[in-house]
Amino acid sequence: FFIFVQDFSKAMSQAGSSQFQEVIRQELEYSMKVELDKILATAHSNEIEHTKKDLEGFKKLFHRFLQEKGPSVDWGKIQRPPEDSIQPYEKIKARGLPDNIASVLNKLVVVKLNGGLGTSMGCKGPKSLIGVRNENTFLDLTVQQIEHLNKSYNTDVPLVLMNSFNTDDDTKKILQKYSHSRVKIYTFNQSRYPRINKETLLPIAKDVSYSGENTECWYPPGHGDIYASFYNSGLLDNLIAEGKEYIFVSNIDNLGATVDLYILNHLMNPPNGKRCEFVMEVTNKTRADVKGGTLTQYENKLRLVEIAQVPKAHVDEFKSVSKFKIFNTNNLWIALSAIKRLQEKNAIDMEIIVNPKTLDGGLNVIQLETAVGAAIKSFENSLGINVPRSRFLPVKTTSDLLLVMSNLYSLNAGSLTMSEKREFPTVPLVKLGSSFTKVQDYLRRFESIPDMLELDHLTVSGDVTFGKNVSLKGTVIIIANHGDRIDIPAGALLENKIVSGNLRILDH
Repeated sequence: FFIFVQDFSKAMSQAGSSQFQEVIRQELEYSMKVELDKILATAHSNEIEHTKKDLEGFKKLFHRFLQEKGPSVDWGKIQRPPEDSIQPYEKIKARGLPDNIASVLNKLVVVKLNGGLGTSMGCKGPKSLIGVRNENTFLDLTVQQIEHLNKSYNTDVPLVLMNSFNTDDDTKKILQKYSHSRVKIYTFNQSRYPRINKETLLPIAKDVSYSGENTECWYPPGHGDIYASFYNSGLLDNLIAEGKEYIFVSNIDNLGATVDLYILNHLMNPPNGKRCEFVMEVTNKTRADVKGGTLTQYENKLRLVEIAQVPKAHVDEFKSVSKFKIFNTNNLWIALSAIKRLQEKNAIDMEIIVNPKTLDGGLNVIQLETAVGAAIKSFENSLGINVPRSRFLPVKTTSDLLLVMSNLYSLNAGSLTMSEKREFPTVPLVKLGSSFTKVQDYLRRFESIPDMLELDHLTVSGDVTFGKNVSLKGTVIIIANHGDRIDIPAGALLENKIVSGNLRILDH
């Protein structure tokens, strides 16, 4: 049967009758159920309960995946959001803060998405444990920020980490070092779903284990899984019982995502008396952000539209900085009671992201994922807030790492702020070549981080190293040709220079 339907989508497009399509769908769902039952049968008694929940969640996602055809948005229905649905941050800040800000803070929980590994930067283990600044990791900086808040206002804001099966053990070992800090830290795990063979649409896992050769069989299904996992863990109910009302969710690698008291006050004391259940921080697009998801008005609701949902004919329009001026930073403020209500009604609707992967052995698989921000349309009275770019400071690559390690930023109580000595509010555009991709290679190539206060643009390609106390200003391009090596000497000042393969230094 599966040889006959080797490629599901091809069969779907060729099948004229919806009846035939329905038969195929039912066959695929039945085959999937049989395979998942076999996997569940291999679970130990102490694993059965949570494995069952994971596989039930996966089954729902797979069912929806089989129902959907083509891009999930009708381009003709996309409209610009109404003026008041995306508020400028300045307007929210202008309201000031009440005297009782501590009582407002005590209703907040900070949640960091901590499911990712540092593999894209050549690191083993959780990305949150990569050293970012003065030996401090992403996790260290997060704990310092919240501890500073709790000490300054005499409050009890807890930190919750959403781990994945990839990061949970290593993270828990590290958490012991914060046992005396003034931050309560909780963790819960996102689900573990089976990867499916692209040809047969069946799981590649044969049993429930996920160590050794089975590590590639499973994946964490994206941060949209936060709603179900948070609820299933029991932590959501515990926090509500403690009087907590909102969570502030962000990626742990976004160093700009600190607790903002003005936004929190706007949520807790709305000017019109009607509370928002969901706030998404957006910021203005630059040419570097054209692929970021954007907020639109769709069927009278605010809706996040990602590039993967856009019909091919409209992708260029989607990337236009003039038509879609903002993008989602993934800094979100969500009411706990609303998550509970929607989760219990099974009413959180998120588009499916189909993520194709090729495993080490060459097998093509797909993993079905969802994104946390996509749920905005399921909540009542949602709002976008257009925040300064400084609240979006993600570290995805060593080029980003160079920026946050440099003198462009100063560090205070775990928070990075742009140095007052920088004359322009934007950060330089930095592109480091493949010799710098891995963190350990990158660190080896800089004896010290250059002075970048007056830098606009840096491109480095090939075998290049930097001595101590180098200054970079304006536009600097350094290209070592294949087989050549360029050593920028200690104390060098490069201002508007192109340094090419034979070490000639030219004016740019």
